[in-house]
Amino acid sequence: MQAENDKKYLLRAVDAFPHRMIVLSRDYRVLAACSHVNSTPDAAMLGRFCHEVFFRRSDPCADCAVKTVWETGRPAWSHRRDEISGAEKVSCLYAYPLLSGGEVEAVVSMELDLPPVTRVEEQLQRSNALLRNLIISALDGVIAADKRGKVIIFNDAAAEIFGYTVNEALEHLDVRNIYPDGMERAVMRQLRSDVHGGRGKLRSYQVEILHRDGRRIPINLNAAIVYEGSTEVATIGFFHDMRDTLRMKKELEKTQLQLLQAEKMASLGKLAAGVAHQLNNPLGGVVLFTKLVLEDYDLPPGVREDLGRVLNDAERCRETVKELLEFTRQTRHLMRPHDVNQAISRTLFLLMSQSLFQDITIETEFDPQLPTVHSDIQQMNHLFMNIILNAAQALSGRGRLTIRTAYVPESGCARIEIADTGPGIPPDVLPHIFEPFFTTKDEGQGTGLGLSLVYGIVENHGGRIKAFSELGQGARFVIELPLTPRADGDRAREQET
Repeated sequence: MQAENDKKYLLRAVDAFPHRMIVLSRDYRVLAACSHVNSTPDAAMLGRFCHEVFFRRSDPCADCAVKTVWETGRPAWSHRRDEISGAEKVSCLYAYPLLSGGEVEAVVSMELDLPPVTRVEEQLQRSNALLRNLIISALDGVIAADKRGKVIIFNDAAAEIFGYTVNEALEHLDVRNIYPDGMERAVMRQLRSDVHGGRGKLRSYQVEILHRDGRRIPINLNAAIVYEGSTEVATIGFFHDMRDTLRMKKELEKTQLQLLQAEKMASLGKLAAGVAHQLNNPLGGVVLFTKLVLEDYDLPPGVREDLGRVLNDAERCRETVKELLEFTRQTRHLMRPHDVNQAISRTLFLLMSQSLFQDITIETEFDPQLPTVHSDIQQMNHLFMNIILNAAQALSGRGRLTIRTAYVPESGCARIEIADTGPGIPPDVLPHIFEPFFTTKDEGQGTGLGLSLVYGIVENHGGRIKAFSELGQGARFVIELPLTPRADGDRAREQET
C-alpha cells in the first residue's frame, strides 16, 4: 500500500494533468473524470457515455482505443480529429486497463495533443500524394528501379510507350529488359560519367528502347542515380517518345524540299518564257523560208531531203517553244465549270485510234455524281493527254491502264487517279519527274516538259498531284482539283515511294 503522502501527490498530479483523463466502464459510461479542456463540469460527466459527452455521438467510435482495451486487455492508442470545432487539431488517445484479480475492471482514457507531429505527418502525406499524382500525370514515361533492376515506379505514360500495364511492370519487369542488348550498360556508363550533365545525371541522351512486342522506339532520355549518402540505391528515368517529333521533322524537311523545288521551277519558268519568246520569231522565219524554197525551186532530191530535215527539226523546235510557253502559263485561259469525266473520255477517244494503244487494256471507273470543276478545258485536255500518253509509253504498248474519278467531300476536291502496270519509276528518278527538261527517254524522243506542264496546270488550278511508284509494280498518279478556285493559292506537289 502506498503511503498517504504518496497518494496525496498522485492525486495532485492527476488534478494538475492539463489534458482529459477519464475512467470508463464496460458500457463506456464515465466513472471518474478530470478534464481541464472540456466545457462540461467533471461532475456533470459522471454516468454519461463518453462518446456522447466528448464527440456528440450516439454510438461508440469505430476506432476507439477504449474498445480495443476491453477486447484485448492491453493498452491501446488511437488518433482523432476534433470534429466539433472543425479546428486542425488531432489528438492522440491512450487507454490502459485497471485490473482487479486479473480482470479488467475499468479503463483509463487519456488525451494527448500532438499537433506539431500530426501537421508534419499530414503535410508529408499531402506531399507524397502530390508527388504521386505528378508522376502518374506526367506526359513522359517515368520509370524508377532499384539496384537489382526491379521496377518500383512505372507511370501511365510509360505503360503507353512500352506496352506493359502498370501492374505487369511493377510485378515482373526488369528495367534492363527495356533496352536492346548492351544498351543498359552504356546508359549506366554515361550516368556515372561527367559527360551528360555531371556525375549521376544524364540529360537529353538519345537512345532506343524495346516495346513489349519487340519494336524499337526512339527516346530522348533524362535520367539520374538516386543516392543515400554516397551509395547508389536506385535510378530514375524520364522517357520522351521521339516518334512524333521525328515524324514532324521529316515532314518539315519534305516541305522545305518542295518549297525549294517550287522556287527552282519558278525561276526556270521565267527563263523558259524568255527563251521561248526569243526563239519564236527566228524559228518562224526558218520554217517559212524553208517551205518557200521547197515550193519555188526545182531542187535535186538530195537537197530537198536535207531541207525536209531542216523543216522537221524546226517544227520540233516550235513545238518545244509552244510547250515552254504553256508550261510558263504565258497563254490566256478561260475558266469555266467543266465535267472532268467528259474531258477524260474525250481524251481517250482521241488516243484509242493510235497504234500505241492497240494492246493496252483501258479500265475506267468514273464517279457519275462527280461535280463539275472550275477549270480551263484546254489545259485539262493537255493535262490528261500528257499523263495518259506517258503511261502508255511506259507500258511499251502492252498492259493495263486504269483511270478512276471520285469526289472527296473532306477536301472539296475532285480526285483523278491514273495507274499503269508498267515497270515503275526508279526511286532515284521519282523525285525529279516534274522538273523541267528532265527525261529518261532517249535523245530526241522527248523534251522533258510533259510532266512539268502537268505540274504547272495542276498548280495553276490550285490542286495537288502526287506520284506513287515501286519498281516492277507500275506507277500511279493522283490528282486532286478543287471544285472552285482557291483564294489562298494552295498548291502542292509530292512524290512518294
